[in-house]
Amino acid sequence: MSLCPCGSRQDYDDCCAPFHNGDIAPTAEKLMRARYAAFEKGKTDYLSDTLTPESRADFDPEETAKWAASANWKKLEIVKTTGGQEGDDEGTVEFKAYFKMDAQHQVHHEISTFTKTDGAWFYVSGDMNPKQVQRIVLNKVGRNDPCTCGSGKKYKKCCGA
Repeated sequence: MSLCPCGSRQDYDDCCAPFHNGDIAPTAEKLMRARYAAFEKGKTDYLSDTLTPESRADFDPEETAKWAASANWKKLEIVKTTGGQEGDDEGTVEFKAYFKMDAQHQVHHEISTFTKTDGAWFYVSGDMNPKQVQRIVLNKVGRNDPCTCGSGKKYKKCCGA
């Protein structure tokens, strides 16, 4: 028994292996997990077969296999899934793939787009290193709070005067 590399904590034979052997992934996230496992297991044909025909045009199986084999795959983290369920025709999966290559720890962060055609999910494209939504947190200072300048005085007697 060996755990599936996709991070599901299931046995590989019960998780992603059936997809690698011809079963159809029921959701975009399951396809994403199976594709990650395919990189680790060297299943380049699966990677090619799960691309849309348009995406296959610039897919190089030999280069992909060489690159995937040179990486020491660590883990897959699913950040967010939007759509991509069994009843959907489109979906996105944001993920982070952790690996080590040339003694360097690396993270591949991507928002992948998937589409379902004739009941099967396919990888369309990905937005790598997506920009995060910026959050600005404002600390409202009350009149009786310590002044933000560090004087030790109350705000109302210092900068707030």
